[in-house]
Formats: sequence, C-alpha cells, structure tokens
Amino acid sequence: MNAPQTIGSIEDIEQRMQQVLEAQRQDYLREGEVSAETRIDRIDRGIDVLLKYQDRMVAALDSDFSCRAREVSLLTDVAASVPPLKHARKHLRKWMKPERRPTMFPLNLLGGRSRIEYQPLGVVGVISPWNFPVNLTFGPLAGILAAGNRALIKPSEFTPATSEVMAEMVAEAWDEKEVALFTGGPEVGQAFSGLAFDHLLFTGATSVARHIMAAAARNLVPVTLELGGKSPVIVSRSADIEKSLERIMLGKTLNAGQICLAPDYLMVPEEKLDAVIAAAQKAVTAMYPSILDNPEYTAVVNQRHYERLTGYLKEAEERGARTIPINPAGEDFQAREGSRKIPPTLIAQPAEDLKVMQEELFGPLLPIRTYKDFNETIDYVNANPRPLAAYYFGQDKDEERAVLTRTTSGGACINDVIMHIMQEELPFGGVGPSGMGAYHGEKGFRTFSHAKSIYRQAGVNVGKLGGMLPPYGKATEKTISMQVKK
Repeated sequence: MNAPQTIGSIEDIEQRMQQVLEAQRQDYLREGEVSAETRIDRIDRGIDVLLKYQDRMVAALDSDFSCRAREVSLLTDVAASVPPLKHARKHLRKWMKPERRPTMFPLNLLGGRSRIEYQPLGVVGVISPWNFPVNLTFGPLAGILAAGNRALIKPSEFTPATSEVMAEMVAEAWDEKEVALFTGGPEVGQAFSGLAFDHLLFTGATSVARHIMAAAARNLVPVTLELGGKSPVIVSRSADIEKSLERIMLGKTLNAGQICLAPDYLMVPEEKLDAVIAAAQKAVTAMYPSILDNPEYTAVVNQRHYERLTGYLKEAEERGARTIPINPAGEDFQAREGSRKIPPTLIAQPAEDLKVMQEELFGPLLPIRTYKDFNETIDYVNANPRPLAAYYFGQDKDEERAVLTRTTSGGACINDVIMHIMQEELPFGGVGPSGMGAYHGEKGFRTFSHAKSIYRQAGVNVGKLGGMLPPYGKATEKTISMQVKK
C-alpha cells in the first residue's frame, strides 16, 4: 500500500518521520470515530502479511542471528504474533463499549449519570528490540490497532535483514497514514524517540530507556517501557529438582537466553547444589546432544554481545569462580571462529561484585547462588532492583506466598519460567527499573486508549438546589454539612 521508508541523511529521515507523523495525525482527526469494522480490517491485514511472509521472516531471522532454527522463529516470533492480533479482533467490540460508573449521591437520585468512553490516543510510536523483532513489533500492534490508533515503528538495527522484511510487510499491509516503519541506526532511533507521539512504547535495555524517556519528556509524551533486569529463580527444598531444571533450562537455552524474561540466576538450597548442576546438565544434553553445528541452538546475535558475554565468563574464571560449560559433545568452540555460539554455562557461587551478578545477562550464562534458610532468598531479591519476573519452584504454599507477597516483580510464574507472557489476558510489564506500564489483551487496549470521563447532568438545576449559587444560604450550609459528616 505504501513504499518502504528508505534512509537518506539523518536530516532527511528526521524530516520524513515528522511528515509521516503529521500525516497520520491529520488523517486520524479527519477519520473521526474509528469503527470496530475499520479496526478489525487493519488487524486482519496484519495477520495476512504475517502468514504470507513467514518463510521470508524465518530466513531473515536466521541470517541476522547467523543461526536460528526455523521452529524457534516460528514458535516465538512469527506464529506467536498472530494470537495477540486474533485475540484483539475477537474482543475489541466488547472493549470499546462505554462503561457505566456509579454517580455520587444525591446526583444519582436526581438523574445524573456517569460513564467512561475509551477513545484512541492518536499516533503511537513503537521502538522494538532485536531479540524477538517480529513478535515485539506486531504483538503491540494488536492493542494499538484495536484501540483505533495509527502507528510509527522503529525496529532494531541489530537485525537488519528482518527489519527490511518487516518494512515490506508494513508497506504492503497498510497505508503509511495507518502504519509506517522506519529502519536505520542509533541516530534514527534518537530522532524517532524525540517525535511528538501521543504515546511511545519502548522495549529494550534499562540504560537506553533512560535516554528514551528523557527524549519523550521534551514533548510530554507518555511512555510504556518494557525493560528487563535480573529475574531470579528460587528453587525450594520441596521442588522436584529434575522436573524443575528441565523447565528452567528450556527457558535459559531458548534463543540462547536472549530473552528479557529468561532466568538470570538461581537460588538453591546449599545441600542441593550438586543435584541442581547434574539436573541442568541432563536437561541440556537431552535438548542439545551437540551445539556447535546444531541448527536448533541459536547463536549470539552479534560480535558485540558475544564479546560482552565471553568477557563476563573470563572475569568470573579469573576471579576463581567455578564455571561449568554444558558441552555434551565435547566440542571445541574456540576453534570455530565467527560462530558466536556459547554453550549453556553454569557459574556456581559467583562473587557478588562480578558482572554476571550485576548485569542483565541476556545470554546462555546462569549463575547459581545457595541458601541455608529460605528467608535469605526473599532478602536477596529485595536487596536488588525489582526484576521483570520472579520464578518459584516448589510445593510449599507458605514459601510460594512469601515470594508473591514479599517481593515485587513485573510478573511471576510458579513451577515454570516465562510462560506467563503467553497468557494474553495477563498484563505484561515491569516495575521500577524493569519497566513502566503494561500491555497485552484488554490491558493493551486500555494502555493505548484515553479513558474519557463523561458526566451527564440531571434536568433540575443542581447548582441552585444544592446552594452552590451565590448568594449562599441555608441550602449551602446543608450541602457542606452533608459532605463533611463522618
């Protein structure tokens, strides 16, 4: 429907983005009320291009990562983008309905009525990340389009092949006055974040989010920030160790741990450390009998992140930490230059000041701490920045309740990891350093809508009846007395 946006000079692209933003806003204002049929049509077009381009997206993702399995890309990125759109399509008519709210006494008795109507915000900006570039672009569009908005998208420069395919998809599915996508590097992203959107969604690193928020603040643009942090996994003495580690290591090795919700460190009973390590080795061996030439094991996305992760490992080893690479086939990863594959590696009892315990890992490294008393786990989580997720494995209901009520995280799973993100009616978002705001399902619709409060006054002259009109008198005093009465 429109040509993909190409990059010229930064001044040209900044001007072009501003022009498209203004064109979208003006077209939105001309459209007036956005019907359910229009919203559904826009969502359907998104579903259509996802299905049409799925093979090209799989190939692009494999190219960008240098090794990413077709099944991984379909499960987590491409096919995973369709259910949020279908869910929004199914429910948006119900979400659009005005909500009646109680009217305060005595106005309710006099015929006053209160309601909320959900109105589109206008133009929403989306800055999507590299780890799941398709899902974290098209997934948010479910709520954005269901709410009746227009959208401008800036995908990550770290996955350029995928971004180019998505640019073609967006250009085919929508007129640029509905949805437009701009590719480019950090300078384009910086200009994009400074545009006067009606709302901005950013998914990425906490350090970058500070700059995004500062840029948005110049135009008072409200933001939703989906970030990350160090999501803890607490393994109870009551847990089934083998079953727990199967699920934990699936979450840690999926996409080679390049997931904002991936387990970032384990806390296990001190007497079970060896059993946990053995169970992790067994689980990984069952999934990946070999790794180096295994197309099902994802590579690290680029050299910069590869060097960051290997640097963390080198520091841990130099400081005497026990590192345990899980390498079932005994392959020589150093001999394969440019592969950017790192085997799942456990780091037992690392010192607190190591980078593996200070930085979000976003890779296949997994530190393991031990505890004697369960309360140590709660204290440790609370002594660190609030994470995007917290995970508890075990059958002790008191411990489970302690994790849920005495720690604060964006979301939580009991006896699994990551799976809460697949529940479309559970809001997805962080808290504190792990994020601000949330979306998915009805929450996404609300996030990308303006809840307009509307009061319809009764036929009687309420101001006069309640003594609100000068000259004040007995009716005024009666109204005041009624309001201040305990």
